[in-house]
Amino acid sequence: MRGRVLIVAGSDSGGGAGIQADVKTVTVLGGFAMTAVTALTAQNTEGVSAIHEVPPDFVAQQMRVVLADIGADCIKIGMLHRPDVIAAVAAALDAEAAGVPVVVDPVMVAKGGAALLAPEAMDSLKERIVPRAAILTPNLPEAEALTGLAIVDRDAMQRAGAALLALGPKAVLLKGGHMEGEMLTDLLFAEGGVQAFEGPRIATTSTHGTGCTLASAVAAGLAQGMAMSDAVTRARGYVRRAIETAPGLGHGHGPLNHAHLVPPFSVKG
Repeated sequence: MRGRVLIVAGSDSGGGAGIQADVKTVTVLGGFAMTAVTALTAQNTEGVSAIHEVPPDFVAQQMRVVLADIGADCIKIGMLHRPDVIAAVAAALDAEAAGVPVVVDPVMVAKGGAALLAPEAMDSLKERIVPRAAILTPNLPEAEALTGLAIVDRDAMQRAGAALLALGPKAVLLKGGHMEGEMLTDLLFAEGGVQAFEGPRIATTSTHGTGCTLASAVAAGLAQGMAMSDAVTRARGYVRRAIETAPGLGHGHGPLNHAHLVPPFSVKG
């Protein structure tokens, strides 16, 4: 079976981002989702109130037992948080997943502003995880943190994309949602050049988990054998519709409608 995606990321108790969003996304897109939980968060649409760390050796053990038995067609990496967790994940990838494409979403800050990557972990992320990526999917603040460049316009996005590729990933999807303007532009940097994806901005507060969801949707596509550009195109369309049909839950940044492709059903008594 193609479409096996191992998700290495943190848990979101509110269900809108992290492991929960990842599993929903991969499942709805027809893949099989597996997980290695890197941290537990107590959070809702208004923010993160606490983080409970998972021991690094247990993170690696989750990865090893799943990969040794079920295997994976793609691995999606999200929140890693600390240098020792990053080292454990990198070692597990070396031992059990050589040659498996990796989608890296460099999670650094939650939508509500809470830090999800320790400052001392930045160098480890750049050295141990980013170079392994088949595709890196940063938003603009994450790209600025990784490159040290200010990204204020389309030209700056081009420069940042080149700098990110120089860190070692095979491709970079630089997401432009934090830039002002009525139109939103994402740029895909890959061996064949730069591909732009553009669309009108959606006026909404239902944006919690968009980055996690997009990266997992790309991972599902790659796991199913799609070409990179096709996987990104489908993923962006899936996320856009999930935002458009968001359920409007919570009092802060609300979750997406991950199940918008699933027909409604009823239970008869």
